[in-house]
Amino acid sequence: MAAAPAAGASPAPAAPKSPQSPTSPKRRRSVTGTRKTVVVLFLLPALVLLGALVVYPIGYSLIRSFYDQSGDGFAGFDNYQALFTDDGIRTALKNNIIWVVFAPTVATALGLIFAVLTERVRWGTAFKLVVFMPMAISMLAAGIIFRLVYDQDPDKGVANAVWVGVHDTFAESSAFPKAHPGRESPLEPAGGGAFITRAPVTAGETVVLPLVGVAPDVMPDGAKKAVSADPEDGRITGTTWQDFTRGKGVGKLNGVDAAELGYAGMRIEAVKDGKVVAKTTAAGDGTFTLPAVAEGAQLRLPADNFKEPYNGLNWLGPSLVTPAVIGSYVWMWAGFAMVLIAAGLAGVPRELLEAARVDGANEWQVFRRVTVPLLAPVLAVVVVTLMINVLKVFDLVFIIAPGSSQDDANVLALELYRKGFATDQPGIASAIAVFLLLLVIPVMWFNVRRLRREVRR
Repeated sequence: MAAAPAAGASPAPAAPKSPQSPTSPKRRRSVTGTRKTVVVLFLLPALVLLGALVVYPIGYSLIRSFYDQSGDGFAGFDNYQALFTDDGIRTALKNNIIWVVFAPTVATALGLIFAVLTERVRWGTAFKLVVFMPMAISMLAAGIIFRLVYDQDPDKGVANAVWVGVHDTFAESSAFPKAHPGRESPLEPAGGGAFITRAPVTAGETVVLPLVGVAPDVMPDGAKKAVSADPEDGRITGTTWQDFTRGKGVGKLNGVDAAELGYAGMRIEAVKDGKVVAKTTAAGDGTFTLPAVAEGAQLRLPADNFKEPYNGLNWLGPSLVTPAVIGSYVWMWAGFAMVLIAAGLAGVPRELLEAARVDGANEWQVFRRVTVPLLAPVLAVVVVTLMINVLKVFDLVFIIAPGSSQDDANVLALELYRKGFATDQPGIASAIAVFLLLLVIPVMWFNVRRLRREVRR
């Protein structure tokens, strides 16, 4: 037991206080407060930009959507009512639905096919690079490119050049679309674009079938100098040619001249009592011969000789403009889908694929029952991302669709621009902007929830 201090002795000096412990509540509050200050200072520039470029425009658009065109009078829900009564906005909404349904689906499907097919080939990386390259092009540049691709003239538009080439392989185009009888011609219209002789023909005589209206530079390649046909006993002979010679007063009307060209390939029919009894095709010099059965018949040049040449499809017309613009979007974004899906495919366990093959599954069954289900999370990311993107599509529609078809190709983002700047209706434009935001929010919410579930796994 310690001895008590002696009476009268001075007390022992008190021990010095230890410095504040790092784990003390006061110290913890100080450190936490300092960290929060640093975090706020770092985030402040981003928060200012976010507020100025996102929060403020959204808030202003929401408020402005309840005011009239001048911005002074309160309009209530009139601007929102116009979303469902204005014909232009309803067309835009319908087209947006088409975009959301087809564009992400087609782009994702192509990306999936490209990713799977190029996985095993040696040149797969080069192919992926080529497919992904359109992503490096701006929407403006892509729009200009496809405006040229879809040009109606086959000599300019690639799409129609290919389409016309395929068509002409199976259906021959006319070489004489502008040909027609001239003055005092022995031919007269027969209806439907055909021409027929005014009088029946007789065996042993020569028949002249003169036409005009075909430019010399578009005459068939096989056209030669026209010659007068020689008569033949028991047969009908004749000439069909371009009855035109350059120069004033040059050449004889309805007579073959040395400088004139024959209608090579012109089809001639002998018609008797409404039935075709014989037919033939003119030679390079325009001469033709029909058998004796054609005696007493009228000679007809069928309408097929004169129909306009096939010029392809009007890709940017009212009926095809939306699919055409969607095609250009798929061209740009299929590479994006392919790259993401290929990355997901690289993480698929090969053991599962090999096990399915060992069990007797063919490649289609492996793809449908194993590969696609394992890629479902990646496919969901791609589809949702593209859906958000197409809800806001503007550039391609604005650039590719010509003025005559822009109403038919209209989408909500384009209609927002037109209402806000072309027709000066800022209230309705703001209502469209808010409506677009409301359409995008559910898709974004679904995407965020799905990403959180993936993180928890």
